[in-house]
Amino acid sequence: MERKHTAILYHASPVSGITTLEPRVSNHNIPLIYFSRKRENVLVYLSNAVEKYCGETSFPHEGKWYKWGPYGFGKDGRLRLEEYYPHALESTYQGVPGYIYSARDVEDSGHSIQIPDAVTSSVPVDVCGCEFVPDAYQAILNAEREGLITILRYHDITPKMAEWIKQAISEEYQNTDDEAYRHFLRGNFPQIIENLFHG
Repeated sequence: MERKHTAILYHASPVSGITTLEPRVSNHNIPLIYFSRKRENVLVYLSNAVEKYCGETSFPHEGKWYKWGPYGFGKDGRLRLEEYYPHALESTYQGVPGYIYSARDVEDSGHSIQIPDAVTSSVPVDVCGCEFVPDAYQAILNAEREGLITILRYHDITPKMAEWIKQAISEEYQNTDDEAYRHFLRGNFPQIIENLFHG
C-alpha cells in the first residue's frame, strides 16, 4: 500500500531550475525518483565519477550513465564514503556545483531498495525548495566535520580491503559491456586491469 511522506525529503542533482522531479531509470531498472530523509546522504549524488571522468578525458558516451557509488552505511546509520583509488574524493567532487532539492507529501512507490533513510516515488514530485551547493567536495568535508558522515580515505585502506577492491574491480570490468564504465575503470585502476590480461 502506498503512503505519503509529509516530512521534508531531499534529492540531489547537477541540474538547476527543476520545479518537478520526474522518475528516471537507474540501477534498480525501474523508473523512480530517489530521496533521502537526511540531507547529508544526498551529497554523494552531486557528481558521478564515471560521467565526470569520461567528460574530462573526452571519451564518447551513448546510453545511460553507470552509477558509481563507493559508499555504504555504518552500524550507527551514518553514510560511509570510501575512496577506492587515490584522491577519488577530490577528483569526483572538488569544484563541482549542484543543487539539493526538497519535497514533501511524497507518495512512496512501495519498492524496497535496501538503502537506509531512502524513499522512492514512481510519480512526478513537485519541488518545494532548492539549495545551491557551490562545491560538493567542501559540502562533504563539512558533513564529515559535523559528524554526519564518515570517510574512509585511500591511504587508510587495510590490506584485506585492498584485496577485496582488486577482486571487485576485476569482476566489474569483466562483467560489464558498458564501454564508458570500462574506460573509467582502466583510468583509475590501471594496475588491476593490466593484471587481468597480463597477470
